[in-house]
Amino acid sequence: MQEFASRSRKWQPGRARATCNDGPVPAFQPFRGIRYGGDHDLGEVTSPPYDVIDADSRAALVARADRNAVIFDLPDEADGADRYQMAAATFAAWRADGTLVEDPAPSFTVYRMAFRDAAGRPARTLGILGALELSRPDEGQILPHEHTTPKAKTDRLDLLRATCANLSAIWVLSLTEGLTDLIEPDGAPDAQWTDPDDVEHAVWRVEDPARLAAISATVGSGPVVVADGHHRYETSLAHRDERRAEAGPDTPLGSDQLLALVVELTDRELHVAAIHRLVDGLAAEALLAELGGAGFDIVGPTVRAEEVTGGTVLDQMATAGALALVAPDGSATLLRPRAAAFAGVADLDSARVAHALASIDGAEVRYQHGVDLVQAAVVKGEADAGLLLRPATVAQIQANARSGERMPAKTTFFHPKPCTGVVFRDC
Repeated sequence: MQEFASRSRKWQPGRARATCNDGPVPAFQPFRGIRYGGDHDLGEVTSPPYDVIDADSRAALVARADRNAVIFDLPDEADGADRYQMAAATFAAWRADGTLVEDPAPSFTVYRMAFRDAAGRPARTLGILGALELSRPDEGQILPHEHTTPKAKTDRLDLLRATCANLSAIWVLSLTEGLTDLIEPDGAPDAQWTDPDDVEHAVWRVEDPARLAAISATVGSGPVVVADGHHRYETSLAHRDERRAEAGPDTPLGSDQLLALVVELTDRELHVAAIHRLVDGLAAEALLAELGGAGFDIVGPTVRAEEVTGGTVLDQMATAGALALVAPDGSATLLRPRAAAFAGVADLDSARVAHALASIDGAEVRYQHGVDLVQAAVVKGEADAGLLLRPATVAQIQANARSGERMPAKTTFFHPKPCTGVVFRDC
């Protein structure tokens, strides 16, 4: 992945500047991290984010390494109501026996994920892990970028209460230009590994006082936008409020902050995919007719099933300015929105689909990323139809962030996902 060297620019004092600084800004601080000690291979003991792991995946991770972070980050439901206390006991035991060790001094952690995009071109995401001061959305420091779907928060809240630790980071986007240059790594990483999806992960600890101060000041010079981890963010707010009620308003608490990966909001570092829709309650043919009445026109010939499987349907959608309806035979029909039908609706496929489906009786929606997974679900009869959406652009995310508007739920899928287990934080 050495192709990145030519485009990297080293930080120079004074380069970073905020692009949006009209209101309160968040504090971002180094902290004494808790990390895997000894010679643990982070490729073996880290895990994907908890919300993309099913029971089989969890079992496979535990079978691969009996010290994998998933053991306490995603407690086994088979352990019943005591599973959160068991997770906390495991986390404490691993700290006691040296599996996990605390940093001797506060630090930030530079985190780089390098991969190849759908066209085979080298790509990366470079961010910085630190402690971000919590604030509510209406306070203007941390801004959600899309609406959230109803989801039980008791699991994450029960785990947070039991462990009093941030076990995985939320992902936020900084509106401050120059952050990427400031955190550009030098030298060999402290750890490096490649995951099963062929994403190369690498981390560097930052301990130099001057650089720590510069990073804090840069992130703190403008608001940040939550990209991924909205539910953990909301859960952390609830946990903070509980602890404040117990300790009093003037007592400093670790729960006033949460672990966050901060990435500059720029297309150099962000790679956004769409989250598609599975539709139940209407046969694909009936849904196609309903969408025609709701403001979409069929364009071009039917896209063959093998073109959907191979992913070329996405290029056809981009060229035609259309989304696509997947039928039970695996083929797809391109649907172009009529501008007049969506006056006043955000220029996003997710917004147009939500607007159209709201007027169609019987349509029930589920969310699924991955064209192949959508097609497979429809072909197997697990959904009546699929709707493939075009992704939001970084420019659209920037515009929404600056306007304070939120995108519809499940608009963006940021790829790749940071691993759980790089660093943990007491709170």
